[in-house]
Amino acid sequence: MSHTAGVRQAQKQRTRQALLDAGLQLLAEQNLSSLGLREVTRAVGIAPAAFYRHFHDLADLGVALVEESLGSLHAMIRAILAEQEESGARIDHTVEAIARYVRTQPSHMRFIARERHGGVRAVRIAIAAELERFADEVATALASRPLYEGWSSGDLKMLAQLYVDHMVSTAAAFLEASAEGPEAEDRLARNAARQLRLINLGCRHWPGD
Repeated sequence: MSHTAGVRQAQKQRTRQALLDAGLQLLAEQNLSSLGLREVTRAVGIAPAAFYRHFHDLADLGVALVEESLGSLHAMIRAILAEQEESGARIDHTVEAIARYVRTQPSHMRFIARERHGGVRAVRIAIAAELERFADEVATALASRPLYEGWSSGDLKMLAQLYVDHMVSTAAAFLEASAEGPEAEDRLARNAARQLRLINLGCRHWPGD
């Protein structure tokens, strides 16, 4: 690649990221379905026609935001899965990791929480696909642990989906609790940990009909 081509590619990438950042910032106060293309391009300082050099439409931008937002969540889930112990400490670490994710990525979490059941179909599908992929990864990790020996693949997937749903709903709840102060966050953390302990207790008496 020539120097000139490299410079152009870098500039294109910077503009693309600027569009993503502007979109995420604007979506703090509205849904993707109500967002206007001109709002985004005005925030970046480019002509509306230039938007199409980077995204097909706003739904395409939304799908890219899903990948960006859930990429950081995926890293958090991997870190949690690396802890092999089945203990109260692991549960506490899980809840702490979720709270830390929300503190460091509030805009991303707000976007996912709002658009998971929002009005843009392509984005809903993208979020569901990413969460399904996470659940597959969790199920694979669970299968290697002694506690789940003898479990069917279907039951492992069911449990994995339960864990992923719990993580996402807890993250969304932390987002709301952060506006109410530390006491609300502490209450939520305790309740989330109790829910995980209840799930783990049920696991010790499974499989069964």
